[in-house]
Amino acid sequence: MTKLFIANIRTAKGFRPLVTVRAAAEGEAKVFLAAAYPDDEIVDVVEPSDWVSDADTGSAPGDIREHAGVEWQSP
Repeated sequence: MTKLFIANIRTAKGFRPLVTVRAAAEGEAKVFLAAAYPDDEIVDVVEPSDWVSDADTGSAPGDIREHAGVEWQSP
């Protein structure tokens, strides 16, 4: 079973919009993100606590989605 994680990712030009990833655990989420964004720094990966989104966050392990217009806020 997967859980939803949110990620704060920094590129050479600044931060990406909020990124979500589905994974069994935080370590697995970091692996998926590192593979998807090899040139970027994964600053934070956390469970979103009570964060709610009406956007598609995927359901399968490794589903990564960027949420344009949504900025990282620590839960």
